[in-house]
Amino acid sequence: MQSHYDILIVGAGHGGASLALNLRQRRFAGSIGVVSDESCGPYERPPLSKDFLSGARTFDEIQFRAPAVWEAQSIDLLQGKRAISLDAEQHELYLEDGSRLGYGSLVWATGGRARRLDCPGSEVAGIHSIRSRADVDALRVDLEHASNVVVIGAGYVGLESAATLKSLGKSVTVLESLPRVLARVTGPELSSFMQGLHSDRGVKVVPNAAVEGFDSRTGRLCAIRLADGRRFEAQVAIVGIGILPNVEVLVEAGAKATNGVHVDAQCRTTLPDVYAIGDCALHPNRFSNAGVVRLESVQNAMDQAATVSRVLSGEAAAYDTIPWFWSQQFDCRLQTAGLLHGYDTSVVRGDPKSGAFSVIYTLQGRVVALDCVNSGRDFIQGKHLVMKGVVADVETLASTAIELKSLVA
Repeated sequence: MQSHYDILIVGAGHGGASLALNLRQRRFAGSIGVVSDESCGPYERPPLSKDFLSGARTFDEIQFRAPAVWEAQSIDLLQGKRAISLDAEQHELYLEDGSRLGYGSLVWATGGRARRLDCPGSEVAGIHSIRSRADVDALRVDLEHASNVVVIGAGYVGLESAATLKSLGKSVTVLESLPRVLARVTGPELSSFMQGLHSDRGVKVVPNAAVEGFDSRTGRLCAIRLADGRRFEAQVAIVGIGILPNVEVLVEAGAKATNGVHVDAQCRTTLPDVYAIGDCALHPNRFSNAGVVRLESVQNAMDQAATVSRVLSGEAAAYDTIPWFWSQQFDCRLQTAGLLHGYDTSVVRGDPKSGAFSVIYTLQGRVVALDCVNSGRDFIQGKHLVMKGVVADVETLASTAIELKSLVA
């Protein structure tokens, strides 16, 4: 391990790994180090709740690149190292093992950690989250002896996990504190479809479910209790209620942060020569009504990595990319473009009963977002409507006889 790097990246998820490779692709010749608190090399995160959890793909198959690639590209992977403090003026990062690393530029790509439920019994064995390979490895061990599984939180990760677990033959219950699934990220039409999809496959979905505590027997989970008195037996619980951005080290060093560390269009923080990308970065975004947003998506992390690689290579660059997301649940592929931070009309395009349709969201007639279920053509074409802020009437958007690309001037 060197004691100084021209570019030091903290975090080896999609953002950090992509940045290191992008720099080499742009023929950056300086030294690059990637600090990771995990003991394995960079890997893809989306399969954690799907193919890796089910066992359909091995760890080797979800690695970001083969181990030899990093060495060939002269990228130092500093594995099993946790950053604990930063001296921004001296350009030094301090690690938990007592070592310190100097840098020319530092890129913070640490993502976030799973939110925990703070209620009685939350420390008992059998309660899991899905953020890392180690999380899933531990979960798979517990699943070997579990027949009933409860998933707490009906967001993307929760529903993906529920679908995977059902495919493994488990009895699955999803508890959601809000009145509908995916309530924070989509409209009622898609929520209704996704809840029906899971119910039809045998997943029990329980809305308005406020978890009061976890019951245990001999130190292991045996049931989840709700505030209204209902009780659900389970040997395993998966908590998927969002993340907390890992920005404490930057905050203690003086960086401006609220819901994530603040960055500008070049992903610069308020600290000298310190950048931030991915799930932990609150960035300017013209597709957000608030003007800034923190996005938890692979797309955002990789696109911001591309921006920073250009900036650090001496090019003019600014992050300005439409947010998009995807989720695979059973045989349903959901693709989303734009942000539902405000809309006044939703338009259903196609028949949800067919299993292939889209929901287009508009604000004063302007297309701001769309959800596409098994409808890749609408997704590809509809992204341009959001990017261009196209104004269209309800009847036009709803007509499947009209291709969305024809509405872009």
